[in-house]
Amino acid sequence: MNREALHHWIQASRPPFFVATFIPLAAGWILAGKLGAWHPWRMLFVLIGAFMVHLATNLANDYFDHVHGTDDGLSIGGSRVIQEGKIAPGAILRVVILLYVLAFGIALYFILGLGLWGLTPLVLLAWFGSFFYVAPPIRYGYHGLGELSVGINMGPVMVVGTYWVISGRVDLVPFLISIPIGLMVAAILYYQSLPDMETDRAVHKYTVAVRLGKRRAFYGLIAFWVMIYFSIISLALAGYLAWPALLSLLTIPLLIRLLNIMRGISNWIELDSYGKYIRILYLLNGLIILIALFCLP
Repeated sequence: MNREALHHWIQASRPPFFVATFIPLAAGWILAGKLGAWHPWRMLFVLIGAFMVHLATNLANDYFDHVHGTDDGLSIGGSRVIQEGKIAPGAILRVVILLYVLAFGIALYFILGLGLWGLTPLVLLAWFGSFFYVAPPIRYGYHGLGELSVGINMGPVMVVGTYWVISGRVDLVPFLISIPIGLMVAAILYYQSLPDMETDRAVHKYTVAVRLGKRRAFYGLIAFWVMIYFSIISLALAGYLAWPALLSLLTIPLLIRLLNIMRGISNWIELDSYGKYIRILYLLNGLIILIALFCLP
């Protein structure tokens, strides 16, 4: 593979969004480590498998949105590598299949090799959420269920699943910690749908934002972050997170800045240029959660 082709595949992978996978995995690992069960080699395989599924998800979304014509014309969704003629659709589909096969191999190692049969529903749920987001016949992302599925898969499934693989047990605490993380990942997807509201509506992709309409979609983003901050502070007050969790309140000015930008933009296609703010909010609050977990006794 030459350098140009490598750059095309990097574009297709959408690296800025991989932080969404790292935070929940790290949270589950830290919680397991508090029990003395770090198992770095297990964690390495968890990381590899999860990032392969994340990459497969991005590529599958590009492929099926291309097939449906969702990313044609004025749409700015996806990585655009197919629309720009950089990677053939068939090549993307082949890589998607390969990534899923490899990820399933890792999952089978955990299930069969470690005897963690209870992981099977989580593995199947993760695959279902990854593949059928835009793939027929379900295409649940076209029916306003994207945020719900992403929040579950990259919140409870990842945090609880990682904790389970590393520690060999299931507890309530990882699930509770996963709530703000899942909400933040859902908020990223929600924000990313805002610039494409008009083009999504034109192809009958009824995301949550499309169903709400522009005015209520703005308040929808506020509602997401109210729930996120409330859940982080509640976990801190209940003792599930150490006091550094309260530092999440210091990120509120960044959210206010983003909301002011949104208020000043009439054409929401321009919001795509400010997606970094929502990702930075996730990164900062995610790191604060991880630090607060490390500081637990």
